[in-house]
Amino acid sequence: MAINLHHLRLFAAVVDEGGFTRAAARLNLSQPAISKSLTELERQLHVNLLDRSGRTVRLTEAGRTLHARARELFGVERVAEQELRELRGLKRGVLRIGASTTIATYLLPAVLGRFHRRHPRVRIRTASANTRAVLRMLLESRVDLALVEGPVSDPRVEIIPWRDDELVVIAPPGHRLVSEQPVQPSRLEQELFLVREPGSGTRTVSVRALAKHGIHLTDTMRVGGTEAIKQAVAAGLGLAIVSRAAAADQLALGKLAILSVEGLEIRRTLTQLRMRGRVSSAVSLELERLLAESALESESGGGYSSADASGVG
Repeated sequence: MAINLHHLRLFAAVVDEGGFTRAAARLNLSQPAISKSLTELERQLHVNLLDRSGRTVRLTEAGRTLHARARELFGVERVAEQELRELRGLKRGVLRIGASTTIATYLLPAVLGRFHRRHPRVRIRTASANTRAVLRMLLESRVDLALVEGPVSDPRVEIIPWRDDELVVIAPPGHRLVSEQPVQPSRLEQELFLVREPGSGTRTVSVRALAKHGIHLTDTMRVGGTEAIKQAVAAGLGLAIVSRAAAADQLALGKLAILSVEGLEIRRTLTQLRMRGRVSSAVSLELERLLAESALESESGGGYSSADASGVG
């Protein structure tokens, strides 16, 4: 028969307090109620736990064995309560994040920097992949929170808008189309475009936006990753469509140029994915709050400084 934990807790209190009177006072219960509980516990276990023959209550051999195990059990309970308090207070824990490549590389580090400075004992684990792969990580419970840049449609997932992102056509500064701006959309079909792999959010959004303007790229080269694409474009290999945030550093150095294409404006909403019915942890909720802060700052023209991203291992 399973031990009744309520009865066991009262038994441990009687022993720890040295008698029924002090145990009753500590627990705010009557002595008869505690005595009845211990009698029931002894009946369930078919042993005598207390020797009541003298003026004082003494433990039997069975009572000493059970009390030792009770102290271990309730000690573990106190440790668990303390650990949960620390987790709720963000004093420790693990935050597992899955993010699409552009988000993980260019937008998320500053947010994680701020999180780390506020909660240095929470360990951060990030995984970067394309939208399709990040969704799979969330569905398989390999991450606590997911951020993607491509469209997602899955009834198991709640899709929460995070922030807007603009995609731009980039070219090397010396490209002939740079001097012909604004460029006619049809001219793009004559150029080699560097593209990401299938499943990439940037690629999916770009193809859909171009198709709305009757543009269908036929000369493409697949390149693994936005950083590699930027370097290839800067070297004169071809054109590409990337997030403005991803191109910002190379644009500032004059290694890339943005092509203004007549009538073409590509914007998308970066989103957070959350499993329906799954309770978010305290660390996940804190990161969600910081993500909301970063979105507001970007809308107001602000943003996290590079110092915010320091200290993340």
